[in-house]
Amino acid sequence: MTKPSHRAPRQEREAGDFVACPGCRTLIYRKRYDRLLGVCPDCGAHSRLTAEERIRQLLDAGSVRPVPVGPTVHDPLRFTDTRPYAQRLEEARAATGLREAVRVVSGTVCGERLVAAVMDFRFLGGSLGTAAGEAVTVAAETALAQRVPLLLVTASGGARMQEGALSLMQMAKTSSAMAALDEAGLLTVTLVTDPTYGGVSASFATLSDVILAEPGARMGFAGARVIGQTIKAELPKGFQTAEFLLEHGLVDAVRGRKELRDTLGRLLRVAAAARRGAGRSGDRGADGGAPAAGTDPVLRQSALVPDRPAGEVVRLARHADRPTALEHIGQWTDGFVELRGDRAGEECPAVVGGLAFLDEQPVMLLAHQKGHTTPELVRRNFGMPTPAGYRKARRLMRLAGKLGVPVVTLIDTPGAYPGLAAEEQGQSNAIAECLHTMASLPVPVVSVVTGEGGSGGALALGVANIVLMCENATYSVISPEGCAAILWKTPDGVSEAVSALCLTARPLLERGVVDGVVPEPEGGAHTDPVAASATVRDAVLAALGRLRSCPDGEVRAARRRRFRAFGSAEAMDGAANRSVKEAVL
Repeated sequence: MTKPSHRAPRQEREAGDFVACPGCRTLIYRKRYDRLLGVCPDCGAHSRLTAEERIRQLLDAGSVRPVPVGPTVHDPLRFTDTRPYAQRLEEARAATGLREAVRVVSGTVCGERLVAAVMDFRFLGGSLGTAAGEAVTVAAETALAQRVPLLLVTASGGARMQEGALSLMQMAKTSSAMAALDEAGLLTVTLVTDPTYGGVSASFATLSDVILAEPGARMGFAGARVIGQTIKAELPKGFQTAEFLLEHGLVDAVRGRKELRDTLGRLLRVAAAARRGAGRSGDRGADGGAPAAGTDPVLRQSALVPDRPAGEVVRLARHADRPTALEHIGQWTDGFVELRGDRAGEECPAVVGGLAFLDEQPVMLLAHQKGHTTPELVRRNFGMPTPAGYRKARRLMRLAGKLGVPVVTLIDTPGAYPGLAAEEQGQSNAIAECLHTMASLPVPVVSVVTGEGGSGGALALGVANIVLMCENATYSVISPEGCAAILWKTPDGVSEAVSALCLTARPLLERGVVDGVVPEPEGGAHTDPVAASATVRDAVLAALGRLRSCPDGEVRAARRRRFRAFGSAEAMDGAANRSVKEAVL
């Protein structure tokens, strides 16, 4: 079990009317510190909170109800080190007023119901013993019975050694309870607080759908001191902190204490709307298609699509001022919560994703992200995902399937990143897993090629029920430059490759590769990004409206039929005249 750090709970640091910051040691007026929720105004250090303080800060006032936890074995090994374990337990109970290291309550956050299991580091370092494991398991079982999300607030030094193998078994016990929530399609969220180590981090803490962390909170399997002594090496600055974990794709977001309630509320609202089936029924047009309100701007007949020179379209598709994915998302959605990381040690900024409401409908958004300036493009790897990007996308696709929310993808990439590290980390497998997962999703999927659609790196986000394409976008098996280098054996063949690949909207619509074309402002999307984005939004909403008429259980089969047809002469003969509904259903 990791030893407690100097960050004692707030009550233990208070002296008179002032509180000493656990980070910089600045004295802060206590009432001001309370208003700041225990966050230092000078250095930003987040104090440790008791379970009671945490519950009071996160859950709605008046909504909290205790969830009873049954008795567990007491001192199973009759363990004694410098003093008996039974005595340590009694001292912890007397000092904290708690029976164990975990409190379980039900209540609401921003009006949305949930069950919460909140750990208290004061109780034997928040160690995971049989009673703590029972409490977390009861919390999960209560959430399952009530069909509500589960919130886990972690603070632990690791397993409780004094209970031997029974303590170890709590890792499997709690993980099994989390699996049941996955099978039931219920949202799980972990809030990592300082510290979270050992058996807690290696079980229920990191199994949640969404992992949030407070600034500076540390999490890992072994503590930094143990690791440093074992490998005889200096560890990097900030090792195991929340910021380090975010950079390495191990948590979704780092949120300050003032932001936590709002972030939780947004996540819970999406989950609640998904449980109610928002967007899957009702609000349809009279024919069961797109909603009566709003317009569908999509062009479905190739004759209506402008026939521009392919070279001009390639230039427009790559224009630096075309709206980016995050600009689309910012203009379209309410309450977007970006989720990061592949959970395997990497975060890829070329792929962005998260949950939001689109016209009051919960959706999972996934997109390639480029940028406008050179620094932005470099930071986003020019929109070329690494394996971590595709693994993040797959994780979020599976979360969408679990919660029952539609997936909307925005495609704009030259292709998957072709670097040495990408190959070492399994680029091909990461793309293949995305294709496989999208083909298996039980929820509607809509994809829009908004800029460049390059090769399998683009298709990895494009296995959709309805595939749309912006008027000046491209979609191809390879870039024109790559095609020219391989087949023409010279860069001079690029213009010929551009024409030969038929990578623009009109020929792709004729061949049924895309189901419709989204018009752009005169001169291209970059000439009026706001209007261009609004048109894409209308197209996406209309596509989602059409998919509402697809019966539950049929949406996956319909998607597979769509892609099964490619290459079939019979299917291709009628592709130019088929409607979107025929293509999808």
